[in-house]
Amino acid sequence: MSWRGLVRELRPRQWTKNLVLFAGLIFSRNAGDLDLGARSLLGFVCFCLASSAAYIINDIADREADKLHPAKRLRPIASGELGVGVAWVFAVLLATAGAAMAFSLGTEFVAVFLIFLGLNLLYSLKLKQVLGLDVLAIAIGFVLRAIAGVELLKPAKPDIELSPWLLVCTLFLALFLGLGKRRAELEQLSEGAERHRKALANYSLTLLNQMIAMVSAATVISYSIYTISPGTVQKFHTEKLVYTIPFVVYGLWRYLYLVIERKGGGNPSEVLLSDAPTLVNVLLWILVAAGVLYWT
Repeated sequence: MSWRGLVRELRPRQWTKNLVLFAGLIFSRNAGDLDLGARSLLGFVCFCLASSAAYIINDIADREADKLHPAKRLRPIASGELGVGVAWVFAVLLATAGAAMAFSLGTEFVAVFLIFLGLNLLYSLKLKQVLGLDVLAIAIGFVLRAIAGVELLKPAKPDIELSPWLLVCTLFLALFLGLGKRRAELEQLSEGAERHRKALANYSLTLLNQMIAMVSAATVISYSIYTISPGTVQKFHTEKLVYTIPFVVYGLWRYLYLVIERKGGGNPSEVLLSDAPTLVNVLLWILVAAGVLYWT
């Protein structure tokens, strides 16, 4: 067994997706509460363990198809660097460890955690092969992360509420990124796309372009309405969140540029960590949003 291969199989760069769990802490204006921060951090670790278990199971199921992909063929399981039997053992251990930790954060959090695990298992076995449901399942995974980030705070602070706008914005942004990823896969794999992923046989660049246009517009509109809605203004006692809208618009534009013009975007997490304009834009959004929420 290759320990280096095992670490790569855990995909630690993909753990950035689980940062969504901190949205509840930040937007409830409790980022300075050390106890709640510790709970959020523990929840983040739980979902990182669950995510890595899901990645392993997905790569076991996809190992033959991944051999046809120019980049995924180098993954530890597809390349033979990590055996299937060993991979299964570690997937079970990671999922079990995550579930055990989750029980310390409350029954509601555990329920969301187990639904997240079940959804990922369904995705690996079936949903990723179905047009539309493949992307929707990924997006729902992000929504579950957002819900979990609120549920883990409630046992310590029952008055924290789950904002429907948090879920709507998360859903549309995740759909946007998921469709962008599908477009990148379809263009990169060209005629062999359906051999790598059956659902890609039903997609076309024209269809994906239309779907991306729809969800990108929905993302901007839903986020814009959220910043100026009466509930948001009443909660934060300010209308200045509207100043964060340009960062959201630029972020979507930048990602579309990378997908369409630079033929990238196949891995949104890699874009966040490797594309300097995107990283700077995200950091500026965080700084401006934090300034509005905590210092106005």
